[in-house]
Amino acid sequence: MPYVLLALILIGVWLFALFDVLSTDEAGVRHLPKFAWFMVVLLGLLPGAVLWLLAGRVRRQGALPAASSGGPLPGTANAGPPAEAPKGPEDDPAFLRELERRLREED
Repeated sequence: MPYVLLALILIGVWLFALFDVLSTDEAGVRHLPKFAWFMVVLLGLLPGAVLWLLAGRVRRQGALPAASSGGPLPGTANAGPPAEAPKGPEDDPAFLRELERRLREED
């Protein structure tokens, strides 16, 4: 039974890497073209999947190292300040004023 569980985990990691290669934009791929990474993961099985996860894709925003030129790394978006969280209708004073006006008009 432990071997079956281990095999399922390894197949899951391989499939995750395979679908991750397919769903990643060309700009988010490092070192090799996207098709080459697809073939490495497809034919390399687990070692290919590990190579893709460690070296093939651009790391997420929070984990990006600083570029030597001071600018963003190639293939990454330069995100500005974090966007303000969306407000609910009860937190929006303009919405509440409009709602109050509509209620007064109906009376």
